[in-house]
Amino acid sequence: MLEFDNVSKSFWTGTRRKVILDQVSFRVELGTSLGVLAPNGTGKTTLINMMAGLEKADEGVIRRECRVSFPMGFTGGVSGKLSALENARYIAKIYGMDPDYIEAYCKWLCGLGEYFDQPLATYSSGMRSRFTFSLMLALDFDMYLIDEGMPATTDVEFNEKAGSILKERLRTTTLVIVSHSPTVLEKFAQQAAVLLDGQLYMFDSLEEAKQLYDYETQG
Repeated sequence: MLEFDNVSKSFWTGTRRKVILDQVSFRVELGTSLGVLAPNGTGKTTLINMMAGLEKADEGVIRRECRVSFPMGFTGGVSGKLSALENARYIAKIYGMDPDYIEAYCKWLCGLGEYFDQPLATYSSGMRSRFTFSLMLALDFDMYLIDEGMPATTDVEFNEKAGSILKERLRTTTLVIVSHSPTVLEKFAQQAAVLLDGQLYMFDSLEEAKQLYDYETQG
């Protein structure tokens, strides 16, 4: 279970205070994947980073009673000075998993060849995304986080392989995905929410969430 209890978050932009969350409370239960609709610029990435523990709340409490992944495509947890091999083994130790297994799994899935032994700083953004996505799938989480705004890979073969693994993984795990597009959420979400003006409105279905989202964004 992942729970936000009266959580507030805002940033000073230099000219005004931008409110992302204003005393928001909600819960994501294991077994019920959640899709969050949010217009661009409303704080999708901040919300998903808070779920992952990468950003702290200004006020309120965030409870994680399950193993929550880092966001798909997030590269802040790996070092550009280290190779993919070294990063995989280091992250495996942090999560208490077998470094040999994590290294082998990532090497097989990301398909980087000889670059697997090269520093991440030498990678293109697509190569780096392939590695971090592979690393996320190699680790054992109860809840996976996907931010549509994160860098993505355009490698078709990798996308098909990783997508198939993620689809299979979701049969026994839970997904939280944030996006500005209802179409993206249709494939995964069993429950939906809309992030607007610092509030998160929860709905039992994506169709209900779309009605509010369309009304607010399309007038």
